[in-house]
Amino acid sequence: MAVIKADDVSKSFGGVEALKNISFEVEEGEIVGVLGPNGAGKSTLMKILTGQIKRDSGKVKVLGQDPEDDPAGLREKLGILPEREDPPSFLTGSEYLEFVADIRGESSRRDEWIEKLNMEKDMRKLTQDLSKGERQKLMITQAFFHEPELIFIDEPLINLDPFVQEKAKDVFREHVENGGTLVMSTHVVSLAEEMCDRVLFIEEGTVVEEVEEVENLREKFLDEE
Repeated sequence: MAVIKADDVSKSFGGVEALKNISFEVEEGEIVGVLGPNGAGKSTLMKILTGQIKRDSGKVKVLGQDPEDDPAGLREKLGILPEREDPPSFLTGSEYLEFVADIRGESSRRDEWIEKLNMEKDMRKLTQDLSKGERQKLMITQAFFHEPELIFIDEPLINLDPFVQEKAKDVFREHVENGGTLVMSTHVVSLAEEMCDRVLFIEEGTVVEEVEEVENLREKFLDEE
């Protein structure tokens, strides 16, 4: 069953085409990578799919609904890890997760997710006093702890040390093993190769290729270079 369906989606900013007639589907239980260089349109696509911005043309269905019909309602059903967004600086980590729970629904597994990323001490600190890596762990937790069916993650390992990166990847895999679906936007080829079932290559706002055999992505890039 397709949890995402996009048909001929386009978006421009000030006359600059960020997306050009993009079409694809994501099936339930997949990890799908959206891969491409900086400025390719990956983050714009993620924001359209999660109802954060409106498309200019085309059709989109996410979990069976158009993101523009009820964007706030849709986002309550999703997990979203943006590339660059920090939690409010005046809240502690614990207060921030309580705020998220009020919006998206409490989860009995919140403490389990905190433990997975070794965040117990971080919960008592103001988020402004957390390191960049600690804030990223908090943002990962807020995306996953309420166990949404579909999660969007944008450059998810930024600012994380290698040990925590492995912990985070385990979290991503567990989500899918438990029946969830994950869409991962990244420009890191090795991460897409390791984690994804399928990859969409985006360049200059267009899906230029869809690759199902992801094991040799790095070789493919080197050959093309």
